[in-house]
Amino acid sequence: MPRLTLHRPTKSLPMPALRSLCATFLIASQVLLPVPALAQMQQILPGMGDGGEMTASAERHLGDQIARELYRDTDYIDDPVIAAYVQDIWQRLLTAARARGELTPELDERFAWTVLLGRDRNINAFALPGGYLGLNLGLVAVVGSRDELATVLGHELSHVTQRHISRIMSKQGKQMPLMIAGLILGMIAAGKSRNGDAGQAVIMGSQALFMQNQLSFSRDMEREADRIGFGVMTQAGFAPQGAAAMFEKLQYASRLNDNGSYPYLRSHPLTTERISDMQGRFQFRMDAAPPVPLAMDHAMIASRARVLTRPGVDVLRLWIESASSGEFAKSSPAQQAGTLYAAALSAKEMRDYKSARTLVERLVARTAEDPAAAKQARWLSAEIELAAGAAPKAAVLLDAKSKERPEMMLAAEAATAMRQPAPMIPVLRDWVAANPRDATAWRTLANLYGAQNDTLRAVRADAEANVAILDYPAARDRFKAAQELVRQSRVVDHYEASIIDTRARTVEALVKEQAAEPPLK
Repeated sequence: MPRLTLHRPTKSLPMPALRSLCATFLIASQVLLPVPALAQMQQILPGMGDGGEMTASAERHLGDQIARELYRDTDYIDDPVIAAYVQDIWQRLLTAARARGELTPELDERFAWTVLLGRDRNINAFALPGGYLGLNLGLVAVVGSRDELATVLGHELSHVTQRHISRIMSKQGKQMPLMIAGLILGMIAAGKSRNGDAGQAVIMGSQALFMQNQLSFSRDMEREADRIGFGVMTQAGFAPQGAAAMFEKLQYASRLNDNGSYPYLRSHPLTTERISDMQGRFQFRMDAAPPVPLAMDHAMIASRARVLTRPGVDVLRLWIESASSGEFAKSSPAQQAGTLYAAALSAKEMRDYKSARTLVERLVARTAEDPAAAKQARWLSAEIELAAGAAPKAAVLLDAKSKERPEMMLAAEAATAMRQPAPMIPVLRDWVAANPRDATAWRTLANLYGAQNDTLRAVRADAEANVAILDYPAARDRFKAAQELVRQSRVVDHYEASIIDTRARTVEALVKEQAAEPPLK
């Protein structure tokens, strides 16, 4: 069999390039394939009932390899505010999937079940092998409710729980997973040019055409993900109208022939079959379902997502000005909250802290009667004070004992800036003990230790942050640095030294395992 060679990019992989992928990781864009090739290759796709799937461990291993590259991407973002909002939805979906029996104990234990956020403005989501999911901020920015977002995440979750990925790969031999990973990484690299022809240049030869077709989910798989995803999201307590509204958005975009802003449609084409199946199965009509009202806190999250996609200075100025426009007074309270949030955050991004403070004061007043929205406004106010160098003012706005991740991170940042880390160290230490894969929390804890002049623990926390993003060589180097500090220290904390030695050995084994992996090329 001819070998497909797709070289790993030497630079960080751009998250925006993922727009050329489907709403799941394993769907390559079919626009590069001639129609006859598509017809021939679809005969090779495994059927819905085929067995012999790759093991859960093997799929997780493959997902780890690719996630490691995405963590290095400059467009990867761990924004605590949006991440917490998405995580609340995600955890509810996982709980419902367990209750329904869709998420088996084996997959629950072995898969990552981690959502990665990207700054890409394109409206897309995708699933990686092993339970990693990607979500573009562009999609968060356009959904009108958490119910719509739950529809998308529930669909992607169902692709994973139903093992659609392994069904596609299972019969293609031992090299297929690595070749698939290489194909996807090659497509990501090609996406740097933001030119559709680049993908054609990278994905060459009949072997590439074969593989690209193998990565396409069948219509049966799409309908199965629709059906199960709807059941999961409704059992999780989300409104079925959210699914209707999301389908309506996709149908409208589909009628526009997809101008490129909806890569989700290239991976999940909204065929008449899918629409009819959803309408018949769930007895809703997209033109008749009562809409889910816009929640104030959701409007603010959507605004945050829009600003964090880095739309450019001119757009940020327009959003600042929109808070004083004639249209603002005519909009609903939720829309006003969203407008004020976008304006205040835009001013903060432009370092116009005077305007940012004025706008966030208006936001605080607007959201006073909505607890969830008021909390978001308070966090934004603290964020603005921290950016302005007024850490004491930020600290006054925050609860240092809060268990909510966004507030915890902001309070820790304020404590670090004021060189008063002691109260926050136990809070963050308890958090990472329960959430060891939270790289941002580990780095925040490292900063707290640094502010306390506890260099040894700061270095170890930094090492653990690298472990969390699967960068084992970097973690090994930091653990070695910690061991050297122990050797040079006159006063040794034997408990800490023992932990460092144990973790260093574990990471060294992971480095050797990673070095033995065939390259993704």
